[in-house]
Amino acid sequence: MAEADRPHRRRSAQSDTALPLPDTVALVLQGGGALGSFQAGVYDALSGAGIEVDWVAGISIGAVNAAIIAGNPPEQRVAKLKTFWDRVGSGQPAFPIWNMNDLGREWLHEWSAGLVTMTGVPGMFAPRFLPPNMMPPGCDAALSFYDTTPLRKTLDELVDWDLLNSGKTRLSVGAVEIKSGNFRFFDTTRERIDARHIMASGALPPGLPPVEIDGCHYWDGGLVSNTPLAHVLGQQPSDLLVFQVDLFSASNELPTTIMDVMARAKEIQFSSRTRQVSSLLLKQRNERQMVARLLDKLPPEMAEDADVKALRELTRDHSVNLVQLIYRANAWEGGSRDYEFSARTMAEHMAAGRAAVADTMTHSGLLARNILDGQTASFDLTRKP
Repeated sequence: MAEADRPHRRRSAQSDTALPLPDTVALVLQGGGALGSFQAGVYDALSGAGIEVDWVAGISIGAVNAAIIAGNPPEQRVAKLKTFWDRVGSGQPAFPIWNMNDLGREWLHEWSAGLVTMTGVPGMFAPRFLPPNMMPPGCDAALSFYDTTPLRKTLDELVDWDLLNSGKTRLSVGAVEIKSGNFRFFDTTRERIDARHIMASGALPPGLPPVEIDGCHYWDGGLVSNTPLAHVLGQQPSDLLVFQVDLFSASNELPTTIMDVMARAKEIQFSSRTRQVSSLLLKQRNERQMVARLLDKLPPEMAEDADVKALRELTRDHSVNLVQLIYRANAWEGGSRDYEFSARTMAEHMAAGRAAVADTMTHSGLLARNILDGQTASFDLTRKP
């Protein structure tokens, strides 16, 4: 593409990490409970690098982070995210770890997760006084072990719903309708979103109760797909840069202990085949480009043929650059990593998110070139050897 033909590009504000930004920058946030603090660190670093987000899409805890981002002015978002994660991490004592080895840290990690199951998480959910089988059928208390009233109060405190629905930053959150089993995205371009939609996206059974919206009842979108990447790509309005923040790695080592088995099973279940989606995107784009090249070889008199014009329209494409920021768990984090909400772990996850963005920015030359050239590609610039 000639320089004069390239669309106008914004640039991120920081000169030392400046990226050319296409028309739309999207932040795609996977579900993963306590691991969502990694996403808060990612957004902190992106904001610090001057990268403006036009569209944020989330599932489960990703929907909570997404609502806080879209429901606050840019200068307040990082502080509101920190308020949320400080609150949810405030319910456990912070034991000193000194030079604790992985085995000791794993024990402390599992103990902290066990405490969550007994006491809940401040600002998110609290245990019910009676077990579900002792409650009248059909009520929330009969359908879940925890009460999510605290999350509704937290969201109403930290999110400006009028601002969120103003359209300045597009928001999409996914949930599954219980009766039909159909996956649905709530999107501020189509409807007004409030706390119910965010809570529906994170209503993971049997721990959390379903959420009723307009006569339909919803559970956690992660039951069907734990990442909103396909929704964003399917609704792509223009050239697109996607920061895809995954909380579970699709690939990892073979398990050697039962705790490894639990952790690996959860990774496979919730990673949602992000690489498969991105590979399919590239394959489809290459096929459309092949069709476009073939159409260019047709004689001029066929240009007005209805079928040729229809095919030409199908080959029109916007560029997509997908940057994968994947949380890679520590050796001591087992199958309970998504519900271990200790303050220390939350802080470590946030630091890991900031580091992932910093690492990406130091290797972003190819990404910048691709954006300027209008190319499509997928990048994992933090991948470890």
